[in-house]
Amino acid sequence: EALARYALPVGDVQDIIATAIGGETVTTMVEGRERFAVIVRYPRELRDSPQAIAAHVLVPTPGGAMIPLGQLAKLSLDKGAPAIRTENALLSVYIYVDMRGRDIETYVRDAKQAVQQAVKFPAGYTIAWSGQFEYMERAKQRLRMVVPLTLGIIFVLLYVNFGRLAETLIVMLSVPFALVGGIWLLWFLDYNVSVAVGVGFIALAGVAAETGVVMLIYLDHAVREKRRQCLEEGRDFTEDDLYDALMAGAAERLRPKIMTVTAIMAGLLPILWSSGTGSEVMRRIAVPMVGGMVSSTVLTLVVIPALYALCQQYAINKQSLKGGKA
Repeated sequence: EALARYALPVGDVQDIIATAIGGETVTTMVEGRERFAVIVRYPRELRDSPQAIAAHVLVPTPGGAMIPLGQLAKLSLDKGAPAIRTENALLSVYIYVDMRGRDIETYVRDAKQAVQQAVKFPAGYTIAWSGQFEYMERAKQRLRMVVPLTLGIIFVLLYVNFGRLAETLIVMLSVPFALVGGIWLLWFLDYNVSVAVGVGFIALAGVAAETGVVMLIYLDHAVREKRRQCLEEGRDFTEDDLYDALMAGAAERLRPKIMTVTAIMAGLLPILWSSGTGSEVMRRIAVPMVGGMVSSTVLTLVVIPALYALCQQYAINKQSLKGGKA
C-alpha cells in the first residue's frame, strides 16, 4: 500500500536497497596490469542495523521527494534460507552428507529406514536421495544390461570358436572361479562394491575367458595328436593316453600362462599403488583384476584341464560301451 501511495515500483525499491547495502560497480581502476572494481555504497554506520537502514536509505519518488525506506517497508532480522532453490518448479532444500568407513548403498538404505520411522512429512513434501547414490543407481541399471550382454557375447564367440557346446560350457563355468580371487582381494583391502569394481570384474571375465580358450586349444591339440599316435600304432585311445595328453598340453601352456599373468600384473600393480588424481577409481578397477589373475592361474592350470578330462573321459566310456555292444 505504501509503495502504491507513492507510485513506486517494487523493482526500483529493491534496486535501491541492493545498491545501498551491497553496492554497485560504477567504474574500474587500472593500475599497471591489474584491474580494480570501484564499488559505491552507503557507509557502514548507515547500514549496520535495520534501524539505520530504515532511517538513512532514501527512496526517490516520481515527484522528486526522498522517502526514508522505513516509511515504505518494515525491516527486521529473521532466520531464513540463505538461498531459494527450485527443481521441477518446486521449492527444494539440499542436505549434504559425507561418510567414511561404509558404502553409500547401505548407508542410504539405513538412512531411509531411519527417516521413515522418525520424520513425518506434511502434505506436499517429498524426499529424494541424490548425488553419488543416484549416479550409482543409474550405473547399476546399465550394468544389469551390460553384464548379461557381455556374457552372452562371450558365449557366442566361444561357441563360434570351438563349434561344440561342451568346450564352451567349460570356459563359461570356469569364469566364476577366476572372479573368486578378485572378491578375496576386495575383502582383504576392505573395498566396497562400486561401479568401478564392476568394470574391473567385467574386464577380468574377459581375460579369464581368453586364457581359458588358449588352454583348451592347447589341450585339444595335445589330445588330437595323441589320438593320431594311437591310430598309427593300431590301438584304442584309452584313459591313460588321455591323461598323458592332458599333462603334456597343460605343461606346454604353463610358460605362456605365467608370462601373461606377469605382464598383466606388471601393468596393474603401479595402478594399485598409485595415489594421484583419479587413483581411487583406478585402484578399484585394478583390484579385481589383480586378485583374479592369481585365481585365474590356478583355474587355467588345474580346473580347466580337470573339466576337459571329465568330458573326454565320458566320451571314451561312451565309445567303449558302444564298442562292447557291437
